[in-house]
Amino acid sequence: MNASTSPRLLGISGSLRRNSNNTAVLRALGHLLGDSAQFIVHPLNDVPLYDGDLDGDVPPPSIRALKQAIAEADGIVVCSPEYNYGMPGVLKNAIDWASRPGFKSPLKDKPVLIITSSPGAIGGARAHHQIREAFSATLSRVVARPQATISAVTQKLTAGELTDEATRLFLVEAVGDLLAEIRRTRPA
Repeated sequence: MNASTSPRLLGISGSLRRNSNNTAVLRALGHLLGDSAQFIVHPLNDVPLYDGDLDGDVPPPSIRALKQAIAEADGIVVCSPEYNYGMPGVLKNAIDWASRPGFKSPLKDKPVLIITSSPGAIGGARAHHQIREAFSATLSRVVARPQATISAVTQKLTAGELTDEATRLFLVEAVGDLLAEIRRTRPA
């Protein structure tokens, strides 16, 4: 990223569901950011289960695409549901693939903002903790800020659109923290 371009953010949803609340939140976030950042959502639907035998010089095309998208991004925004008090397997699987090779992966030193959501009252806080730990293990720079959780997410979306103004403002503030981290560590 050079000083004349806006930061490039990569959105990753922890849900594969066609009408995913988390993917809807990411799409809304892309619209809310306007010109302050380029925002692209990268789907995980084609990412195979991690297999060390496939993790060599020529990984599957979907893994090359995921790693390239991460490498080209200035920062990552993850929005994930909570499944059984934890992060979804699809997200953990993608983190495992992207974390290779160890200590030299495209995740190393990459700023990451974590958002979780849930129809319940705590907004996926338990998954949030697990996701933070997984990204920390990859040497990513998880943005230091209060947890970004969205409780009662189904009540804040209408026909797949994020309509709750307080949540919209909260998310823009959270991404503002990610953008500040990117600027803080940006090469001169």
